[in-house]
Amino acid sequence: MFTRNRKTRPWWLSWPIVLLVLAGATAALLAAGPADLREKALALLGDERRHQIVALASSINPRRVETDDMIPLRHSGMNPLGVNTFLEQEAEISKRRQTLEMIKAAGMGWVRQQFPWEDIEKPSKGQYWDEKWGQSTWDKYDNIVDLASEYGLRLIVRLDLPPRWAHPDNPWPHTPPARFEDYGDFVHAVVSRYKGRVKYYQLWNEPNLAIEWGSKPVDAGEYVRLLKIGYQRAKEADPDAVIVSAALAPTIEESWQALNEQLYLQQMYDAGAKDYFDIMSVMAYGLRSGPDDRRLALQDVNFSRPMLIREIMVRNGDASKPIWASEMGWNSQPESVVAEPVFGRVSEDLQARYTVRGLQRASEEWPWMGVMNLWFFKRADDREKDQPFYYFRMAESDLTPLPVYEAVKGWGTGTPTVFRGYSQEDHWALNYQGGWSTVAEPRASLGQMRVAEQGAASADFTFHGTDLTLVVPTGPTLGKAYVELDSSAEKANLLPRDSSGRAVLDPLAPTEGWQQQIPIASGLANGPHHLQVTTEGPFALDGLIVDVRDPIWKPWLGPGAGVAGVMLALILGTVVRSKLNSRGRLRF
Repeated sequence: MFTRNRKTRPWWLSWPIVLLVLAGATAALLAAGPADLREKALALLGDERRHQIVALASSINPRRVETDDMIPLRHSGMNPLGVNTFLEQEAEISKRRQTLEMIKAAGMGWVRQQFPWEDIEKPSKGQYWDEKWGQSTWDKYDNIVDLASEYGLRLIVRLDLPPRWAHPDNPWPHTPPARFEDYGDFVHAVVSRYKGRVKYYQLWNEPNLAIEWGSKPVDAGEYVRLLKIGYQRAKEADPDAVIVSAALAPTIEESWQALNEQLYLQQMYDAGAKDYFDIMSVMAYGLRSGPDDRRLALQDVNFSRPMLIREIMVRNGDASKPIWASEMGWNSQPESVVAEPVFGRVSEDLQARYTVRGLQRASEEWPWMGVMNLWFFKRADDREKDQPFYYFRMAESDLTPLPVYEAVKGWGTGTPTVFRGYSQEDHWALNYQGGWSTVAEPRASLGQMRVAEQGAASADFTFHGTDLTLVVPTGPTLGKAYVELDSSAEKANLLPRDSSGRAVLDPLAPTEGWQQQIPIASGLANGPHHLQVTTEGPFALDGLIVDVRDPIWKPWLGPGAGVAGVMLALILGTVVRSKLNSRGRLRF
């Protein structure tokens, strides 16, 4: 009997080294290689492999973006999953009901729905009667509000598309009214009617595009004037109304027809927009790249673009507001549709996986990103099947679900989780048992906290990260609490132990100020963990901070891979050039 000696693999062929070098080579080729060579090489790989290489290369030494992640945010910590609907176009109430049933079953909590001004206030100012059908123009929208409430879904009502009488000198449908006060009256009428039933309103849509602004030069100052009037009239009708800014169209163009949304947003701030919206809105499309494309100086639109909007908000002192995505998704236009794929093109399977990965990336990496509304659930019929726009849908017009619906349903019905960031005590992932109540407290981070007046109360939640801190008030009237992390006191490795080995959270520890941050654990495996807090006597919770500590090797990845990659890129470039024929086409 004998054994064969196994030949030792050279160190330079080990998988970590190979991956490191390939990553660097790709980065070097993408960054410095000739454009024609780069495009031809990447085109050979197919969409998914090409997107994976771009994602890997763009993750090496990405530009630092100042997004001010670890601050409390209002209007956050809610179910992050929403979808756009066209319920007003459904002739049958049963179809509206079936649509909302499917949306609810997928774990979604939000519906973004347009209430077109032209469909409600017609045929003239102050008139809400449909002569054709002999009924109030409110009836359809009352039904939508009723159904959303029945299924426990919250509405984001989009208010735009003025009636013809409001812009008599401009026949373009998407034209701001001649008198902005007319828009203010319409906003007031809608908000007054649905006070206490609808809370979130979006004022206008994509005003940085001429096609959404009367087919005339875009004007951020004029939009801010319209926004101000709408904001003031909405708050007059319902002080609790929450105003979402118009979603700006992502574009690299800088002309009278379309203005780069970053430039437009800065012009909005310069015109005083900060005081007239509660939530910033963006479009989060992947278009021609995958969800992990981290390039920020790209001459195209990609999924990372909302980071640049957040950076502008921080620069203008507006970091305490969240961003919500009004529209999000990838387009699955089939090859059989001959129209140019202006929104990019992926398979239905890739659309499903990219959508879920995009939602997951936003949850893990962007604490300032709140509700993300997928574009869109379904159309009322299939007359637009020859148009690229149609292939964002999650279900066919007859409600047949597509792969993207099933994938989102799998993600949306998972365990609610607290991800990286400074979250409030009312985060939807927190479960309270016992005598807890919400108490107004001006010294709390956002003016309120959750209080257990007596002992024997508990709270638990799942979080995803490596480090956890709880934010609590201090004071002689508060008692201790005991903590278990993943059903163990040991994992709460930053808390002291009592004589029986329990991890003790003591808000009486010496501190300056009314509030303190008590570290619970650090250095955990980066993944989901479950925390339970059991009170002993009165206790209060004001928030929690989850963070993710980078592996020790990560800061070295960029420089190391870059140096190795430059050398390998020269070889890779030579090989690809050798495959080019005299016409510049690749041959094998």
